[in-house]
Amino acid sequence: MAWKNPKDEMLNDETNSNSINLIGPGTIIKGDVSSDGDLRIDGKVIGTISSKSKVVVGATGIVEGDIKSQNTDIFGSHKGNIHATDMVFLKSTANLEGDINTSKIVIEAGAIFKGRCNMGSTVAAATSKDLKKDDTATQPIEHGGKGFEKVFN
Repeated sequence: MAWKNPKDEMLNDETNSNSINLIGPGTIIKGDVSSDGDLRIDGKVIGTISSKSKVVVGATGIVEGDIKSQNTDIFGSHKGNIHATDMVFLKSTANLEGDINTSKIVIEAGAIFKGRCNMGSTVAAATSKDLKKDDTATQPIEHGGKGFEKVFN
């Protein structure tokens, strides 16, 4: 009978979907990042981020590329689209330039959002490949902390 180290079993359990991953300040990643667990970015990522759970872009975080997740919280800067099956939360310090596809959204006063927002249960059910641009269904929204202003083409 082989002896099993309990610490190894614990490490294997921790690397499952409950893991929390951190890209710290001063770290720059060029390329796609994929995770089964939560992901926090306090550094810079240039590429697509995919998570089966939650993505948090911290106040010092910068993302240049799309984010695909269940939930996304933005405190920092993001240039790219967000595809979240559940919810997107733009904190007061957020600066987002890109489109959002989600079932729910919260935008705190002070957040900057330049792009289109597509919401609803059908959006949450769709995969990012299935998402279609429908200019009649959404209107551009700019939010600069002073209230919402609809901008029509």
